[in-house]
Amino acid sequence: MEIITEKESHYHNLEKMSVAEILHSINQEDKSVPDAVEKAIPQLEKLVAITAERMRNGGRLFYIGAGTSGRLAIVDASECPPTYGVPFDWVIGIIAGGDSAIRKAVEFAEDDAEQAWKDLQEYNITDKDVLVGIAASGTTPYVVGGLQAANQNNVVTGCIVCNEGGPIAHEAQYPVEVVTGPEFVTGSTRMKAGTAQKLVLNMLSTSVMVQLGRVKGNKMVDMQLSNHKLIDRGTRMVMDATGADEQTAANLLEKYGSVRKAVDEYMQMH
Repeated sequence: MEIITEKESHYHNLEKMSVAEILHSINQEDKSVPDAVEKAIPQLEKLVAITAERMRNGGRLFYIGAGTSGRLAIVDASECPPTYGVPFDWVIGIIAGGDSAIRKAVEFAEDDAEQAWKDLQEYNITDKDVLVGIAASGTTPYVVGGLQAANQNNVVTGCIVCNEGGPIAHEAQYPVEVVTGPEFVTGSTRMKAGTAQKLVLNMLSTSVMVQLGRVKGNKMVDMQLSNHKLIDRGTRMVMDATGADEQTAANLLEKYGSVRKAVDEYMQMH
């Protein structure tokens, strides 16, 4: 297969560019990413639908990836509990090489086709769950092997890749292929490909959480109140929803611990 993300950059002699030229060139390339994502929305819609269906029935969402892809997976998974108040084991991100690979690359971890399924076994993955493999190249053995094993065990599989027709997209039942093209620095897929993966992960998890009722109107009514900024935001949300004054809203929020519960209790009392 042709790996477009590895093709030579459209830009040459980068070291001879001025800082302004470098920045404008990177920005020019980045502008193409949302258009590439838009073309993949029909594929993504199918993955969102099956993921929401499985999670409504008690399933979980797993991400696996190596390097940048694995780090992005962990970021998205780790932000779901504070944003939507869901349990920490609803969305799980796994990186090749283990958690130490989040900060420091683990040599050859992505080349082990057997390890992803072993890592998933630690979470007792079942046929109720959904597994999404993430890889810019679409070829990473760690991800290919994980999807193959998942398919053999009747787990729903999807992927987010930045090349068409690779082994990962072939294995995934619900592939999402976002073709971002050559990078500004040849092969540096933490750039456009990574941006595309981040956008798709935002869309996937947000859409699923909306489908699961974790957003009301346009508000994060189940967010964790883990700092003063979020408590202030929650207080304003309660005020907007109920018409209560600031002190009443703050007291309700402190008593009931979430915007949703505070609003529901106020409405019952009035």
